[in-house]
Amino acid sequence: MGLKQNLHKLKEKYAGTKMAPAFNAIHTFLYMPNETTRSGSHIRAADDLKRVMNTVIMALVPVLIFGIFNTGYQHYAAFDESMRLAPLQNFFTWDNFMLGLWTVLPLVLVSYGVGLAIEFVFAVINKHEVEEGYLVTGMLVPLIVPVDIPLWMLAIAVAFGVIIGKEVFGGTGMNFLNPALTIRAFLFFAYPTWMSGDKVWVHGAQEMAGQPDAISGETILGSLAQNQEVVYSLSDMFFGFIPGSIGETSTFLILLGGLFLIFTKVGSWRIMLSSVLGVLAMGLIFNSVVNAGWITPGSNFYSLMSTPFWQHLLLGGMAFGIVYMATDPVTAAQTNKGKWIYGFFIGFISIMIRVFNPAYPEGVMLAILFMNVFAPTIDHYVVKGNINKRLKRLKVKTA
Repeated sequence: MGLKQNLHKLKEKYAGTKMAPAFNAIHTFLYMPNETTRSGSHIRAADDLKRVMNTVIMALVPVLIFGIFNTGYQHYAAFDESMRLAPLQNFFTWDNFMLGLWTVLPLVLVSYGVGLAIEFVFAVINKHEVEEGYLVTGMLVPLIVPVDIPLWMLAIAVAFGVIIGKEVFGGTGMNFLNPALTIRAFLFFAYPTWMSGDKVWVHGAQEMAGQPDAISGETILGSLAQNQEVVYSLSDMFFGFIPGSIGETSTFLILLGGLFLIFTKVGSWRIMLSSVLGVLAMGLIFNSVVNAGWITPGSNFYSLMSTPFWQHLLLGGMAFGIVYMATDPVTAAQTNKGKWIYGFFIGFISIMIRVFNPAYPEGVMLAILFMNVFAPTIDHYVVKGNINKRLKRLKVKTA
């Protein structure tokens, strides 16, 4: 009670001043607002923006914890390949957890620290309330970057993504690009050597580059892009015992997170399902091309084209992007029919980029950003089509 009372006193003290949004944000983040509806309200519901954001974070926590363990596991397995023979026995260990926590936690702190600081500054300058939108973005960013990304690079990227990708358009709810993917795109194009290759996915590999016993942590997509043999089993791919971005490896946990978001009605099942259908459709087309003999073994695109169409869902950040990124309610399509179109093209274009760009075999990021731009156009023509249908019905009735 003491903390709550003190925060309430500070909130009242600074009411009407420039610092009011900052104290209001701290107070409402920890406790329910003091203000209540005095007259009749049209809608009574327990969900608000803060609770929606907290629901998404709850769906991300298992992925984060798994990523912490996987960071330690991939590091130690790089020195002792025998650990991969029994991943379940060697995965959930104290050594893996502590190494992963020591490596991942600073990324989370920098992401939230820089992002929320900028949010508070803009709220004070523009004299509006601090929105809760960055609560999810701050958690997403550490999960979609390589584990050894320098903290100063991450800080610069977060500042760019929050200011350029969000605040200049008016803040939460006004941005047309997913902020977390904007941050990752900035990192990829500004610092490509830290976002691709085989030395960025395993902790410590970058420092050992060039040494005789250097660690190689090539992802499955990276191996396929170079027509190399994949050494990981399907169970490793599904459960996530593979190198990759911190939170993108475990398709199993991402699937559970997606079901949780659908159950709580926070995530759109239409976008998720249509994105999966888009992946399968494009994958089937490429498999058919290979089966027809139009692409021969050894060609640049052969390995990724010949990959069974359904396995694309287990590789890279495909599942993570579909569940947590494509369903962003601000940047996605809003109409039901638009969601089907929007999601399908995300999956379709993701596989197209993945196959035809060996230098960048992961295409879900660019596909989602591309469709973010076209989401308003899709909704516009869906609404226009509905209006035209109703006008035709009206003409038939009045004729």
